[in-house]
Amino acid sequence: MVIFIGSLLLGIGINGFLVPYHLIDGGIIGIALIIHYYFHLPVGLLMVILSTPLGIYTWLREPAYFYNSVIGLFVSALFIDWLAPLKEQLQIPILVSALLGGILIGLGTGLMLRYKTSTGGTDLLAQFVAKALSLNIGIVIFLIDGLIVTAGLSFLGMITFIFSSLTILTVGVTSSLIIGRPDMRFKA
Repeated sequence: MVIFIGSLLLGIGINGFLVPYHLIDGGIIGIALIIHYYFHLPVGLLMVILSTPLGIYTWLREPAYFYNSVIGLFVSALFIDWLAPLKEQLQIPILVSALLGGILIGLGTGLMLRYKTSTGGTDLLAQFVAKALSLNIGIVIFLIDGLIVTAGLSFLGMITFIFSSLTILTVGVTSSLIIGRPDMRFKA
Protein backbone atom coordinates (compact mmCIF):
# COMPACT_ATOMS: atom_id res chain seq x y z
CA MET A 1 0.00 0.00 0.00
CA VAL A 2 2.88 2.38 0.82
CA ILE A 3 4.39 1.87 -2.64
CA PHE A 4 1.02 2.52 -4.26
CA ILE A 5 0.37 5.76 -2.31
CA GLY A 6 3.96 6.98 -2.62
CA SER A 7 4.00 6.31 -6.36
CA LEU A 8 0.67 8.06 -6.84
CA LEU A 9 1.99 11.15 -5.03
CA LEU A 10 5.16 11.10 -7.16
CA GLY A 11 3.15 10.81 -10.38
CA ILE A 12 0.88 13.71 -9.45
CA GLY A 13 3.76 15.87 -8.20
CA ILE A 14 5.89 15.35 -11.29
CA ASN A 15 3.21 15.56 -13.98
CA GLY A 16 0.86 18.05 -12.38
CA PHE A 17 3.40 20.53 -11.08
CA LEU A 18 6.93 20.05 -12.45
CA VAL A 19 6.45 19.13 -16.10
CA PRO A 20 4.22 22.11 -17.03
CA TYR A 21 7.09 24.51 -16.19
CA HIS A 22 9.95 22.18 -17.19
CA LEU A 23 11.08 22.05 -13.57
CA ILE A 24 13.18 19.15 -12.40
CA ASP A 25 13.64 17.16 -9.26
CA GLY A 26 17.02 15.75 -8.42
CA GLY A 27 18.28 12.23 -8.73
CA ILE A 28 17.29 9.82 -11.44
CA ILE A 29 13.90 11.52 -11.78
CA GLY A 30 15.64 14.84 -12.46
CA ILE A 31 17.91 13.31 -15.08
CA ALA A 32 14.90 11.55 -16.64
CA LEU A 33 12.99 14.85 -16.73
CA ILE A 34 15.86 16.66 -18.48
CA ILE A 35 16.00 13.91 -21.12
CA HIS A 36 12.20 14.01 -21.41
CA TYR A 37 12.20 17.77 -22.05
CA TYR A 38 14.68 17.37 -24.91
CA PHE A 39 13.60 14.09 -26.49
CA HIS A 40 9.97 13.64 -25.29
CA LEU A 41 10.61 10.11 -24.04
CA PRO A 42 8.44 8.75 -21.19
CA VAL A 43 9.84 9.79 -17.79
CA GLY A 44 8.98 6.49 -16.07
CA LEU A 45 10.68 4.41 -18.75
CA LEU A 46 13.76 6.63 -18.53
CA MET A 47 13.80 6.16 -14.74
CA VAL A 48 13.93 2.39 -15.16
CA ILE A 49 16.70 2.56 -17.76
CA LEU A 50 18.79 5.04 -15.77
CA SER A 51 18.31 3.11 -12.51
CA THR A 52 19.48 -0.21 -13.93
CA PRO A 53 23.24 0.17 -13.23
CA LEU A 54 22.71 1.22 -9.60
CA GLY A 55 20.09 -1.51 -9.25
CA ILE A 56 22.60 -4.13 -10.35
CA TYR A 57 25.15 -2.76 -7.89
CA THR A 58 22.55 -2.86 -5.11
CA TRP A 59 21.51 -6.39 -5.99
CA LEU A 60 25.13 -7.52 -5.63
CA ARG A 61 25.83 -5.54 -2.43
CA GLU A 62 22.54 -5.23 -0.49
CA PRO A 63 19.90 -7.60 -1.88
CA ALA A 64 17.26 -6.50 0.66
CA TYR A 65 17.47 -2.89 -0.60
CA PHE A 66 17.26 -4.16 -4.17
CA TYR A 67 14.09 -6.19 -3.69
CA ASN A 68 12.36 -3.41 -1.77
CA SER A 69 13.28 -0.75 -4.31
CA VAL A 70 12.73 -2.62 -7.58
CA ILE A 71 9.01 -2.86 -6.87
CA GLY A 72 8.92 0.83 -5.93
CA LEU A 73 10.80 1.72 -9.11
CA PHE A 74 8.44 -0.13 -11.43
CA VAL A 75 5.23 1.01 -9.72
CA SER A 76 6.46 4.63 -9.60
CA ALA A 77 7.51 4.51 -13.25
CA LEU A 78 4.10 3.14 -14.18
CA PHE A 79 2.25 5.87 -12.25
CA ILE A 80 4.49 8.63 -13.63
CA ASP A 81 3.87 7.57 -17.21
CA TRP A 82 0.17 6.81 -16.64
CA LEU A 83 -0.42 10.25 -15.08
CA ALA A 84 1.48 12.13 -17.82
CA PRO A 85 -1.76 13.75 -19.12
CA LEU A 86 -1.92 15.78 -15.88
CA LYS A 87 0.70 18.12 -17.34
CA GLU A 88 -2.05 19.77 -19.36
CA GLN A 89 -4.70 19.89 -16.62
CA LEU A 90 -3.39 22.25 -13.94
CA GLN A 91 -2.50 25.86 -14.60
CA ILE A 92 -1.15 27.58 -11.51
CA PRO A 93 1.72 30.03 -10.97
CA ILE A 94 5.25 28.62 -11.14
CA LEU A 95 6.01 29.38 -7.46
CA VAL A 96 2.93 27.48 -6.25
CA SER A 97 3.68 24.70 -8.71
CA ALA A 98 7.28 24.35 -7.45
CA LEU A 99 6.12 24.23 -3.83
CA LEU A 100 3.17 21.85 -4.32
CA GLY A 101 5.22 19.58 -6.59
CA GLY A 102 7.98 19.48 -3.99
CA ILE A 103 5.54 18.70 -1.18
CA LEU A 104 3.86 15.85 -3.09
CA ILE A 105 7.16 14.35 -4.26
CA GLY A 106 8.60 14.71 -0.75
CA LEU A 107 5.55 13.02 0.76
CA GLY A 108 5.77 10.15 -1.72
CA THR A 109 9.51 9.69 -1.36
CA GLY A 110 9.48 10.12 2.41
CA LEU A 111 6.63 7.68 2.87
CA MET A 112 8.36 5.04 0.80
CA LEU A 113 11.72 5.53 2.52
CA ARG A 114 10.12 5.48 5.96
CA TYR A 115 8.86 1.98 5.22
CA LYS A 116 12.18 0.78 3.75
CA THR A 117 11.35 1.00 0.07
CA SER A 118 12.18 3.54 -2.62
CA THR A 119 12.03 4.31 -6.31
CA GLY A 120 15.56 3.02 -6.81
CA GLY A 121 18.05 5.31 -8.49
CA THR A 122 19.79 7.81 -6.27
CA ASP A 123 17.44 6.95 -3.39
CA LEU A 124 19.42 3.72 -3.15
CA LEU A 125 22.68 5.66 -3.26
CA ALA A 126 21.34 7.94 -0.52
CA GLN A 127 20.41 4.90 1.60
CA PHE A 128 24.00 3.61 1.37
CA VAL A 129 25.51 7.00 2.21
CA ALA A 130 23.06 7.69 5.06
CA LYS A 131 23.69 4.27 6.58
CA ALA A 132 27.48 4.56 6.27
CA LEU A 133 27.63 8.10 7.71
CA SER A 134 24.67 7.89 10.15
CA LEU A 135 22.91 10.80 8.43
CA ASN A 136 19.23 11.52 7.85
CA ILE A 137 18.45 10.10 4.43
CA GLY A 138 16.30 13.13 3.53
CA ILE A 139 19.36 15.38 3.93
CA VAL A 140 21.48 13.05 1.79
CA ILE A 141 18.81 13.03 -0.93
CA PHE A 142 18.67 16.84 -0.77
CA LEU A 143 22.45 17.07 -1.28
CA ILE A 144 22.48 14.62 -4.21
CA ASP A 145 19.49 16.37 -5.80
CA GLY A 146 21.15 19.77 -5.39
CA LEU A 147 24.25 18.51 -7.16
CA ILE A 148 22.21 17.22 -10.08
CA VAL A 149 20.23 20.45 -10.50
CA THR A 150 23.40 22.51 -10.24
CA ALA A 151 25.05 20.32 -12.87
CA GLY A 152 21.98 20.85 -15.08
CA LEU A 153 22.04 24.66 -14.77
CA SER A 154 23.32 25.13 -18.31
CA PHE A 155 20.39 23.05 -19.64
CA LEU A 156 17.74 24.68 -17.48
CA GLY A 157 18.26 28.42 -17.57
CA MET A 158 18.31 30.58 -14.45
CA ILE A 159 14.54 30.86 -13.79
CA THR A 160 13.98 27.12 -14.11
CA PHE A 161 17.09 26.50 -12.01
CA ILE A 162 15.81 28.73 -9.20
CA PHE A 163 12.36 27.17 -9.09
CA SER A 164 13.79 23.64 -9.46
CA SER A 165 16.08 24.40 -6.51
CA LEU A 166 13.04 25.49 -4.51
CA THR A 167 11.31 22.25 -5.47
CA ILE A 168 14.29 20.20 -4.33
CA LEU A 169 14.51 22.10 -1.05
CA THR A 170 10.80 21.42 -0.48
CA VAL A 171 11.23 17.72 -1.36
CA GLY A 172 14.16 17.45 1.07
CA VAL A 173 12.37 19.15 3.95
CA THR A 174 9.12 17.26 3.39
CA SER A 175 10.78 13.86 3.07
CA SER A 176 12.92 14.53 6.17
CA LEU A 177 9.82 15.36 8.18
CA ILE A 178 8.05 12.22 6.98
CA ILE A 179 11.05 9.96 7.58
CA GLY A 180 11.76 11.41 11.01
CA ARG A 181 14.61 10.42 13.26
CA PRO A 182 15.89 6.85 12.90
CA ASP A 183 14.74 5.95 16.42
CA MET A 184 11.23 7.28 15.69
CA ARG A 185 10.53 5.17 12.59
CA PHE A 186 7.70 2.69 12.48
CA LYS A 187 8.58 -0.91 11.94
CA ALA A 188 7.55 -2.19 8.52
